[in-house]
Amino acid sequence: MRVFVAGGSGVLGRRLVPQLVARGHQVTATTTSTSKLGFVEQLGADGVVMDGLDPLSVGEAVAAARPDVIVHQMTGISMAHAGKPDLKHFDRWSLPTIRLRTEGTDHLLAAAEATGVPHFVAQGYANWNGIREGGWVKTEEDPLDLHEKTPAHPAMAALRHVEDAVTSAGGAVMRYGAFYGPGATDDQVVLVRKRQFPLVGNGTGYASWIHLDDAASATVLAIEQKARGVFNIVDDDPAPAGEWLPHLAACAGAKRPVRIPPWLARLLAGQVVVTMMTEGRGFSNAKAKRELGWEPRYPSWRQGFKEGLA
Repeated sequence: MRVFVAGGSGVLGRRLVPQLVARGHQVTATTTSTSKLGFVEQLGADGVVMDGLDPLSVGEAVAAARPDVIVHQMTGISMAHAGKPDLKHFDRWSLPTIRLRTEGTDHLLAAAEATGVPHFVAQGYANWNGIREGGWVKTEEDPLDLHEKTPAHPAMAALRHVEDAVTSAGGAVMRYGAFYGPGATDDQVVLVRKRQFPLVGNGTGYASWIHLDDAASATVLAIEQKARGVFNIVDDDPAPAGEWLPHLAACAGAKRPVRIPPWLARLLAGQVVVTMMTEGRGFSNAKAKRELGWEPRYPSWRQGFKEGLA
């Protein structure tokens, strides 16, 4: 197939494009900078510069590529786009990604409709943001938590927009867990080694992780099978912060993280961080396994962290 990967030079795109190429697909991958065109071409794709927030730029790029499927992997969470991570002011820090998940999604869907692209796959998110009711592990049937009246709300509402818009168009949304793998957790590991990544309270909040290569392989299956609907793309091992953070520190050769009370974390890092570490919900990958026939190469972050940081 001809596959158009919007955001092909990003942290996931650079793992996805080679997998698509290896399976015989013709890939056009976008980047926001001419300086990255050579890198995209080294991955095996035809590179194109595109501004995901400019409907004319998006329309021209899609029309020229004539794809069979559009894959939306555009985010703005890199240092170049969003600056240093600032979870205390989550709404400000995530604004570039919010716009790409609202305006950018709409521009890509409009371009797909205008040029007759029959299938669409988009990036979603499933880490700590399941509804904070009932059990600690959520399925696709459980709603995402919109975190209303908190700085996380605009970003959560943007995720809802992606899911509503893409599924209404007959596409698939891949709710990826927290990424780890080449280039995905470098900033977190630096903080862990400096003992600047504390554990909040009892660390009871759950998270779900996914290795970049596993996220890419699930996406390839969704593309090839013309999947529809929402899929949690996470590993087999949702776990509380009290388990994964000390393990990450041990794998990084760092001392055990310090523990701070929620009231202090709220002052230092904001409510979103406290919620993540004390109330977050993990996710189940049963649907993706069942309907896509997907099996993660790294079934647990326990193995993945150890291998990646050895």
